[in-house]
Amino acid sequence: MSKLFGFSGDDDFCPGGSIYPNPKESSLFLSLGHHVDFYFPPRKRSRISAPIVFTEKFERKKEVSIEVLPDECLFEIFRRLPAGQERSACACVSNRWLTLLSNICRDEFSSNSNFENLKPEEKVNENKAEDQEIESDGFLSRSLEGKKATDVRLAAIAVGAASHGGLGKLSIRGSNSARRVTDVGLRAIARGCPSLKVLSLWNVPSIGDEGLCEIARGCNLLEKLDLSQCSEISDRALIAVAKHCPNLTDLTIESCSKIGNEGLQAIGRCCSNLKSISIKDCPLLGDQGIANLLSSTSYVMTKVKLQALNITDVSLAVIGHYGKAITDLVLVGLPNVSERGFWVMGNGHGLQKLKSLSITSCRGVTDTGLEAVGRGCPNLKLFCLRKCAFLSDNGLVSFAKAAASLESMQLEECHRITQFGFFGILLNCGAKLKALAMVNCLGIKDLNLGLPLQVPCKSLRSLSIRNCSGFGNASLAVLGKLCPQLQHLDLSGLQGITDAGFLPMLESCEAGLVKVNLSGCVNLTDKVVSSLAEMHGWTLEMLNLDGCQKISDASLVAIAENCPLLSDLDLSKCMITDCGIAALANANQLNLQILSVSRCCLITDKSLLALEKLGQTLGGLNLQHCNAISISTVDLLVEQLWRCDILS
Repeated sequence: MSKLFGFSGDDDFCPGGSIYPNPKESSLFLSLGHHVDFYFPPRKRSRISAPIVFTEKFERKKEVSIEVLPDECLFEIFRRLPAGQERSACACVSNRWLTLLSNICRDEFSSNSNFENLKPEEKVNENKAEDQEIESDGFLSRSLEGKKATDVRLAAIAVGAASHGGLGKLSIRGSNSARRVTDVGLRAIARGCPSLKVLSLWNVPSIGDEGLCEIARGCNLLEKLDLSQCSEISDRALIAVAKHCPNLTDLTIESCSKIGNEGLQAIGRCCSNLKSISIKDCPLLGDQGIANLLSSTSYVMTKVKLQALNITDVSLAVIGHYGKAITDLVLVGLPNVSERGFWVMGNGHGLQKLKSLSITSCRGVTDTGLEAVGRGCPNLKLFCLRKCAFLSDNGLVSFAKAAASLESMQLEECHRITQFGFFGILLNCGAKLKALAMVNCLGIKDLNLGLPLQVPCKSLRSLSIRNCSGFGNASLAVLGKLCPQLQHLDLSGLQGITDAGFLPMLESCEAGLVKVNLSGCVNLTDKVVSSLAEMHGWTLEMLNLDGCQKISDASLVAIAENCPLLSDLDLSKCMITDCGIAALANANQLNLQILSVSRCCLITDKSLLALEKLGQTLGGLNLQHCNAISISTVDLLVEQLWRCDILS
């Protein structure tokens, strides 16, 4: 024991001398009986600072960790790791390792890692794996929203995607309020995902020019860029994209307050493959940027959307002259564009390939301007006009005459359009018009016009008149004679039509109606539905009677007997009962796939068996607000009809 503790028996136990400085004090030596000869008063144990050395077997050594290595050494180690699980596993160790791995560019990884030591058959397998990786390059797609959008997640995506063929599409929408996506996260993507082709940034104010510049330098294959509500991104980032991403084909910019003409000019100069541009609510953008971009991409730009911009007639003149390849044009909310701008655009003779035109809330749309557009776009097929208060019947009819190739027209909230304009389209359009829609046009009144009907519009297949309160029986009777080949009919919200006006139209339709929407036609009765089923049941596929409160079980009996092709039936808020549901269930040929009986308060638990029978073909069943159907019945239906989506 003496060797163990390092002292001999003859040595002084207290080498520093006596325990007490004055050993003559007899008061310190008190007799406590025969068990104890001496008494030592309480005293703090003296701390031993020297290490206690046991044998070599018990010697404790300081642990050695890889974490003591500096970042430079770890970098050299990580870049020699083989692709795949090894890199992903290292990235999971700590945020430090993840950050280091995500900051290694793809071309900095060693290409010879563990390859020379493989057996011949393993090398073959390795080559096959590399071929598969190349073939799937850019295939992966990732989307981060809200709280999931952080720099750490982007770094993890950059490391993980590299071993699975590379990242092809990345979408970031919103950002974590505490740990926002910043330029650091985009830098990781730029260095680890050079195959990125599609990038969408929505509502990420914490990302600035530096992050997008990193993307531009590292992801030269970028083809589509979508920037929305990125308040810190300016012309500098857009110039970098133009310089380093020559393959850019699609650019969308919305509510980016720092992007102006300079960035757009750079895109026009450098991105010769740009085919689609959409710009909305960018106050710094004006005629200079738009004009330079469109004139530089005259022969490749096919789609243009301009919304809520401070542009004038100059931009529309450039579109009319340089838009030689434009096929789709959307103009929304351009308050500074006048009638002259649309007139010049139409007379520029550059929009020869334009096929689709949509104009919304533009005060410059007048009779003169619209007629010029119709003449200047000989191949126009789709036309949509919304909230243009200065257009009248004369301009609409002139446009219909000029646009001979027009196939579809939609008018919405154009309140100066009356029956004369509506029927003028049908009488003067070309032989190609197939679809016509009017929505919320309050200028229409139900008048007996006495129009000539010797030339009906036989090409029209789809007609939609929604929420035009003045459209009534007189207009409906004329409409049936003008359009005998209708197949799709939407009259939702026309409370003025009754059986007297609708029945003659049914008789005039020769081709057979396929889709009919009568929702909100509160004055139609079972007589109309029965006639519709008898005359057109052999072609009818969709019928919407939502809100037709005069429809009862008699209509369902007629549908069950005459409509074998009907797949979609909406009976919401109708006066149907359990008997009507039973009639549908007992039909021999009915093959319903979607059935809605929402707010049908007369349907009860007695319809359980009938609904189960219908459920053999149903893919969707709406039982919302059917208060007479109990929860237990709904639970049974959910259990029995496990293939059917049930809303309750």
